[in-house]
Amino acid sequence: MISYCRIHNFGPLEDIEEDLANINLIIGKNACGKTFLLKILYSAIRSIEEYRRGKDRRRINEIISEKLYWTFQVNHLNDLVRKGSDSLSFSLTNESENEFWYKFGSSTEKIIQKVTNTFPRRDANSLFIPAKEILSLFHVVKKTRDIDRMFGFDDTYLDLVRAVEIDPMKGKNYERFSLSRKNLEKMLNGKIVFEQDEWIYKQGNSRFPIHTTSEGFRKIAIFDRLLGNRYLSPESIVFIDEPEDALHPSMISKFLEIIAMLASEGIQFFISSHSYFVVKKLALLALKKKKLKILSISFEDDAINISDLRDGMPDNPIIDESIRLYEQEVEMTLQ
Repeated sequence: MISYCRIHNFGPLEDIEEDLANINLIIGKNACGKTFLLKILYSAIRSIEEYRRGKDRRRINEIISEKLYWTFQVNHLNDLVRKGSDSLSFSLTNESENEFWYKFGSSTEKIIQKVTNTFPRRDANSLFIPAKEILSLFHVVKKTRDIDRMFGFDDTYLDLVRAVEIDPMKGKNYERFSLSRKNLEKMLNGKIVFEQDEWIYKQGNSRFPIHTTSEGFRKIAIFDRLLGNRYLSPESIVFIDEPEDALHPSMISKFLEIIAMLASEGIQFFISSHSYFVVKKLALLALKKKKLKILSISFEDDAINISDLRDGMPDNPIIDESIRLYEQEVEMTLQ
């Protein structure tokens, strides 16, 4: 689990230094840097995981350089340095105090030279779930990236496509993983399968083309696949960009309960959102599951406020606006 990170002059993010938890909720208005933060963390942890895996002989600085290039899809790496700054730096540590650190300046175009990594070889797989679902774009993503080698779909999409392509495995799974799969199938009244190079929604003995299902359904149904093919393990880290997108509030609530269950098994989550329902549900889960630490990382103008959701709802414009609308409704009712 990532226990600490420090980000300095990285794109829109000037200075972030924070301790992290089992579930980390990043909230704020549009274009404040929520997704950018998730991608910074994801590119780092995936680089650590790819380093020394199998027959891969790339150096760690080559891996992180390539990962940043294809994740942010910039012409040159120095495009990521905050405007007006000479350099950016990033570091993260885990609970065992292993560190991953890099720094580069405005003259760096392709390869980062200053990289430190004390993490042991990591066998776990981490994933980024984008705001847009990928099942209906499955073949397009593969062609754009694997064949054409073009920008358009960044590494978060490509890594996810490659992960869901792996067939499910038979045998005993982790207890909470198995329970989560049962809850997902019950919630979705079915599951997805990959047959004859196409994604199918299976409901009992009936089969339907994946495009006939809702976007929100397709987005969260892949969790059953990722748990079933054992791509995810208790040491995995999962990044989810706006889970509320295209989902009914009741489904959001059930989905977050599954996330809390998986977090209790060991998976660490980073979730970006600007939904009151997401914040409120996680706050309730934090009160219910005392052993599960859920942090709120709130972007507010030029400040970043961090709070433990076990202490209640955080101060944030999203919360304030929801309260304002409720008070306005009560006032109109009393008139």
